[in-house]
Amino acid sequence: MYYVYIIKSKKYPKERYVGLTENLKERLRKHNRGGALHTSKYAPWKLVTCLFFSEKDMAVNFERYLKTHSGRAFGAKRLW
Repeated sequence: MYYVYIIKSKKYPKERYVGLTENLKERLRKHNRGGALHTSKYAPWKLVTCLFFSEKDMAVNFERYLKTHSGRAFGAKRLW
């Protein structure tokens, strides 16, 4: 399974991050320990949304979409 996830900073609620992983629990731990370059300064994080995909290419395409302007608008309206 492939997970596309959205996390939100507990300290800075306007900060969100969209990511892709095969191990969601470990990935969230890594974000909260400061082990991810782009998210370390906004830790701790909480999981907001998680979507499961059986095929990697579908997950990659959806993650990329969520990082576009229209994907961020979709996310703001539907996912967070």
